[in-house]
Amino acid sequence: MDAWIDSNRLIRKMTSQERLVFMTDGAIGKREEPNLRHVTVNLGPGADRSRIVPILTTKHSLEYCLEFAERAYALGFTSLVVLGGDKTDDIPRCVSHAYELRRMIRQRVPGLTLGGWTNPQDGARQVAYMADGEYCADFYMAQIASHYQAAALDDFLSAAIARGVHIPGIFGVFYYRSANVRTLQMLSRFFPVPVDELKRDFAAGVSPEDICARSIVGLVERGVKNIYVSNLPMASGVETLNQIEAKVEEYLVRRGITDAQD
Repeated sequence: MDAWIDSNRLIRKMTSQERLVFMTDGAIGKREEPNLRHVTVNLGPGADRSRIVPILTTKHSLEYCLEFAERAYALGFTSLVVLGGDKTDDIPRCVSHAYELRRMIRQRVPGLTLGGWTNPQDGARQVAYMADGEYCADFYMAQIASHYQAAALDDFLSAAIARGVHIPGIFGVFYYRSANVRTLQMLSRFFPVPVDELKRDFAAGVSPEDICARSIVGLVERGVKNIYVSNLPMASGVETLNQIEAKVEEYLVRRGITDAQD
């Protein structure tokens, strides 16, 4: 309950600054919580729900997923990201692939803007999925990218251009708060974590905000215009993001990049 109270405060602050907020539907490896209910009951009528984008996994019944999409749209949410979900538990998926659910949601709720999911660490194969006409998404969210893993990102972006993928992408950057080995090992179960590089930079006194900013700058330098930051602290997320943005601007000015979008 405390976590939901903090998240509601953070969402209110973010949306009041005209930012988008992507909202996952539960804890890793556990049954997802009804996030729409929490938000609509606790966030209040003042929040701009069109700026809040729920994320739905296929780890529910088909009936639940379709009703979730209908309810989200009826409540004023205009976008929905649909993905398969992590495979760390034995919860069955209602469809074999997330695009199948997106296709059914598009037929049921044509007014929703639908987002897919991709992994830039697996470039050629992931781009092939997105280039397929059955992908059924208006945009895609990319799993965590990092300036430490630039080669994989370059391969992904090159493959997307070569295959003619035109839908916009939103690339993720993770806010690593420390080089705690146990935490990094846990995160490595879900996406590639540059453990050695993080340990090196934290040991050298590089701040979490600097590390995050460097990854954002790495994306901007490659022409990426849409970036989300994951793992911001609930209690001070807005302040932390402002600090990261200030460092990004400083880096871009140093490198002579002055026309990058927010």
